[in-house]
Amino acid sequence: MPVFQISQIAAVVFVAIAMALSLAHALELPGKLRLSKEQYLAVQQIYYPGFTFGGGAEPLAIIALLVLTFTTSAFGPFWLTAGALVALVAAHAVYWIMTHPVNKFWLQDLELKGAGQTFFGHDPLRRRSAADSAQPDWQVLRDRWENSHVIRAVLSGLSFVLLVTAVAL
Repeated sequence: MPVFQISQIAAVVFVAIAMALSLAHALELPGKLRLSKEQYLAVQQIYYPGFTFGGGAEPLAIIALLVLTFTTSAFGPFWLTAGALVALVAAHAVYWIMTHPVNKFWLQDLELKGAGQTFFGHDPLRRRSAADSAQPDWQVLRDRWENSHVIRAVLSGLSFVLLVTAVAL
């Protein structure tokens, strides 16, 4: 099997995983909005470490899309693949700007070890946010977290559709 086809398959698989995770979070939104503060905070902890492991697919998808974008020679598929890359990079940016600071807050009292501790202790943007204040409003943080996943689901879904269209051409 040629390297180009392997790149296409890898990109589709990794983008599909990235989309599936954000879509799963987005589909939980209506039910999670009905939870009390105590219920919501208890539920938030079930995502770790599972979603953390799955989240590794997103940087791999970005790398695969980069490779695919620069190895695609046909005009139409090039722009579709480039569009898929831009959409997924935007979804990734939404994670670091909106989701990650709230994750750090939700997990501040949970004892994490190894990779989870390193990942959630890291903030590449090194900024203060609403999640850094002494007594943040949990509903503001909830809404920010939930809305970020809806935005990510739309962007990663767009990435997936553009990529599959490019591969099908």
